[in-house]
Amino acid sequence: MALRKPEWIRVKIQGGTKSNKVNSLVSDLSLHTVCDEANCPNRMECYTRGTATFMILGRNCTRNCTFCNVTRKKPDKVDLKEPENVAKAISKLGLKHAVITSVTRDDLEDQGANQFARVVEEIRKTNPKVTIELLIPDMQGDEELIDIIIDSQPNILNHNVETVPELYPKVRPMARFERSIGLLDYVKKTKPNMRTKSGIMLGLGETKEQVLNVFKRLREINCDMLTIGQYLQPSAAHIPVVEYVTPEQFDEYKEIALSMGFKRVASAPLVRSSYYAEDF
Repeated sequence: MALRKPEWIRVKIQGGTKSNKVNSLVSDLSLHTVCDEANCPNRMECYTRGTATFMILGRNCTRNCTFCNVTRKKPDKVDLKEPENVAKAISKLGLKHAVITSVTRDDLEDQGANQFARVVEEIRKTNPKVTIELLIPDMQGDEELIDIIIDSQPNILNHNVETVPELYPKVRPMARFERSIGLLDYVKKTKPNMRTKSGIMLGLGETKEQVLNVFKRLREINCDMLTIGQYLQPSAAHIPVVEYVTPEQFDEYKEIALSMGFKRVASAPLVRSSYYAEDF
């Protein structure tokens, strides 16, 4: 039986002119947002603020994570006009901070690394003052592909560990915690001045000790920023919520993480990886 959502997890319905503008623009330019594809609880709030997280390389993922609402059908063909269209959308929305993510594309020889680099290049051409955050897949730990991405000089390189390593077999069966840690470690060692960021979901059955061990591992590799949010089950087909973590516990995790040395921490039930990313 599914757990009843507590009051603090209820999302206010929002809409309006800015929300409609984002939806129309994304549709007109044949783009996708992770806001819609992942059924983010904050998408209306972000759209109303005139912000969105663009998801490149199509709508269909090659991984089988049990928490994610992104579809796992046949991968889309790579759209060569996508980098230019993302840059156009950023200009028309007047964004100061752009977040670009993607589905995982294990089917591609470069796993999408060159598309990330081209997106950054196009944004820099038309929006030189915009800060760019890339939220990337693990690239199967291939350092040559990671180099392609970070050599494009994004301001922030984000890669989510998502959950504690003990839960990877049932939450992220095609991923490895150590590979994700290794990616963030490699980025920081290769580009010491590039800010790194990661995120974790709570409520999947993890213990406090396990969560704090993840914080510790991220700080050992000098990860700068951390987001902590509540997992919400997208449908009955996804892994169920084990616990709704209280706002007070999220506040405690924030204080602990800051005391460990993270420069920025966002921790609350509805926090997601790119939620208010412009304020980081």
